[in-house]
Amino acid sequence: RFFLLARSADSQMDFDLDLAKEQSDENPVYYIQYAHARICSILRYAGGLDYSDGEVSLLTSEPELHLIRRMVRLPEVVRTAAVHLAPHHLTYYAQDLAGAFHAFYRDCRVVSSFPEDEAINKARLKLVSACRIVLARVLGLMGMNAPEAM
Repeated sequence: RFFLLARSADSQMDFDLDLAKEQSDENPVYYIQYAHARICSILRYAGGLDYSDGEVSLLTSEPELHLIRRMVRLPEVVRTAAVHLAPHHLTYYAQDLAGAFHAFYRDCRVVSSFPEDEAINKARLKLVSACRIVLARVLGLMGMNAPEAM
């Protein structure tokens, strides 16, 4: 389904079955779904930590801000896809958002065991929780599942 949506209606379809079956970062579906599953794993690892009072103003690093900027684009992307009957905008957005999350995860420790990191832990958990919702929504809009584990 993703591979059908990933091309504009006026472009030629080039379907790579081997890529579609591959479970690696080269497969865009796997890459996007893995971002969602990784977030679910982080939230499970955080366990009972209540991050609802996480202070998002603490999120000032470039990877954090880049992820936020990508997340807030969802309504604009949905509107563009709908107005222009161009669902490929959703696939590009999903890949971009997954890439922003993976970069954030690589560069920022989400859960630290140091007591002095509690405030930033809560803020980052709040951020990844919001990202999980956005990824799940865009996957749902494309008719795909958002796995909690892979």
